[in-house]
Amino acid sequence: MKGHAEVIDALNRLLTNELTAMDQYFVHARMYEDWGLNELYERINHESDDERVHASKLIQRILFLEGTPDVASRGPLTIGKDTQQMLQNDLQYEYKVAEDLRQVIALCEQKGDFQTRDVLGVLLEETESDHMYWLEKQLRLIDRMGLANYLQSKIGTG
Repeated sequence: MKGHAEVIDALNRLLTNELTAMDQYFVHARMYEDWGLNELYERINHESDDERVHASKLIQRILFLEGTPDVASRGPLTIGKDTQQMLQNDLQYEYKVAEDLRQVIALCEQKGDFQTRDVLGVLLEETESDHMYWLEKQLRLIDRMGLANYLQSKIGTG
């Protein structure tokens, strides 16, 4: 099915977001693992996998619309130097992803591409209710518990 060029271009921008987030989470997960913060490693490694699933859904949609997925482009990574900065950087990137998703959903509405809008709606729901919510909760815990207590609670088993 031939899709609207503007929608395909927007989907490729979203794909860049997902691949960038996947890479950033991948690096952060390995840092947590190296520091012995096993619980954070497991969660952020899972988030990296989720971003790969989101990228896959976008690639499938771009192909369905007879476009060419741009899997080479990435945005700049914002790798943190400590746990709090890493969580904040990840949250800021998720805010950007959510805003971009909202804009592309509006474009799909404008162009009458309701199936793509529905696919993006699921990605937005997962971004807001899972990724952003979890990151916001971690930063609130740091504020309430203090960083040292938070880190101690994230060692887990390993």
